[in-house]
Amino acid sequence: MIKYFLKKKFRKDEYGWFGNYSSWQEAATISDGYCKASILEKTKNALLKIKNGEAIYERDSVLFDKKEHPFPLLSCLLRTAWEKGTPLNILDFGGSLGSTYFQIKDFLPADVCVTWCIVEQNHYVECGRDLFENSTLKFFYSIEECLAATNIDLIILSGVIQFLPDPHHFLHRLTSYGFKTILFDRTPFIRDNKDRLTVQKVWPSVYEASYPAWFFHEASFIQHFEHDYCIKGDFKTYVEGESILQINNEPIGYSKGICLVKK
Repeated sequence: MIKYFLKKKFRKDEYGWFGNYSSWQEAATISDGYCKASILEKTKNALLKIKNGEAIYERDSVLFDKKEHPFPLLSCLLRTAWEKGTPLNILDFGGSLGSTYFQIKDFLPADVCVTWCIVEQNHYVECGRDLFENSTLKFFYSIEECLAATNIDLIILSGVIQFLPDPHHFLHRLTSYGFKTILFDRTPFIRDNKDRLTVQKVWPSVYEASYPAWFFHEASFIQHFEHDYCIKGDFKTYVEGESILQINNEPIGYSKGICLVKK
């Protein structure tokens, strides 16, 4: 959902991130939201092509003819598996219908990953269980439901935290689960001294939608984890065009990843 989808037939200043809203409710009243059935439908159709070997790579519901590998994320997974000495149970929070799983599963043999669990919105879980679930890939309605079924070693949060109504409450709760490794990827930050709430207007080449989206003050974001976790590394996004993000057409945002390991 980033500017690499921009085609010259669309005006650059019409799509992207706009505004500085005081509340989620205010931003939500002028946007469509992330629950539109059309988003799931397009994502499902794209990932079925991946599953059936009819396409190579999907990201944000768009199909590509060349796969991009998130090597920093892979390095974190492989490091965690090596330290543990046994295969990982991974939780992919907000993982769609398995986008990251299908993207990197060739790098995840059975001695690295035994279970890839996705926590998603209800309609994604229902679709995932019906069309995509297998002996490795599982779908759950909540973190709690997932933990009741599987002991999770590592949680991935890629391109998802910015779409939560109260992300700091969630981040505070996240530390209480005691995950060994927490991996953020494709997370947007802002060069400012506080968070900023915008509305993201998605490029029509992806799908027609708009929804509230946060940009985080990096120090305040990290502060949630300072007591229980240490930063093993941070890294630039692997997606071309996300290193610098424009808000109101000004280059004041950026996207990055952070790997945190429990002390």
